[in-house]
Amino acid sequence: MTKQHLFNGYSVAKETLDLYLEMQNLNRAAIKYVAGIIKVGMNLADMKALCENYLLEHGADSFWYWDVGAFVFAGDETAVSVSGKDYKVTNRIIQENDIITIDLSPQKNNIWGDYARTLVFENGILCDKTDKIRNNEWRSGLQMEEYLHKTLIDVATPDMTFEELYYLMNDVIVKKGFLNLDFLGNLGHSIVKNKNDRIYTEKGNHQRLSDVKMFTFEPHISLPDSKYGYKREDIYYFDNGKLIQL
Repeated sequence: MTKQHLFNGYSVAKETLDLYLEMQNLNRAAIKYVAGIIKVGMNLADMKALCENYLLEHGADSFWYWDVGAFVFAGDETAVSVSGKDYKVTNRIIQENDIITIDLSPQKNNIWGDYARTLVFENGILCDKTDKIRNNEWRSGLQMEEYLHKTLIDVATPDMTFEELYYLMNDVIVKKGFLNLDFLGNLGHSIVKNKNDRIYTEKGNHQRLSDVKMFTFEPHISLPDSKYGYKREDIYYFDNGKLIQL
């Protein structure tokens, strides 16, 4: 008999959960791979190609978000929020001191991965830990992203609506002195099979968090009057009422 996993109130085969975990682990491996080879002087188009080729060579069969597997920004581009359908990678060159956001969207048999991280170069070296970043603004931005994800796990409940989560987390962002940069103002979306079926962590969405099997949390934030943005994205689900990062 197939082992079942209590998954937001759904009875879902553990194998299904494992398929999504496979995609997220692929994303983690892709970021680790790219972090190990990118260097000052590389352009973003090449970096995007490295990410996408890695995803396709290690398990993905395509990309679910507008056929783009890696959205890559650097420097003041990191504060730009744009729909995937309008995205065009630039030939911007990575600088000695630079900040880079990478947002990955692989899929395999319509099973999505969705994952984003922010990388920082200082004096030509990629910082491997947030607390080692010397630039105070960049360090505080990444620390805020980590804090928001921790807060999500602490406050989210199965009966909370997406709208309630939207207001709660945006309130945290503002009280901590940051701005939500998302072009639609939302903070994430449900994980489905067709991107047009997604629902969002946004004002007016009265569905409960547990009405979907999984959802992303992806605050895109900045400090007021700053030219830099920060992004961190993971997929979450409830297991016996507790929110778990996939």
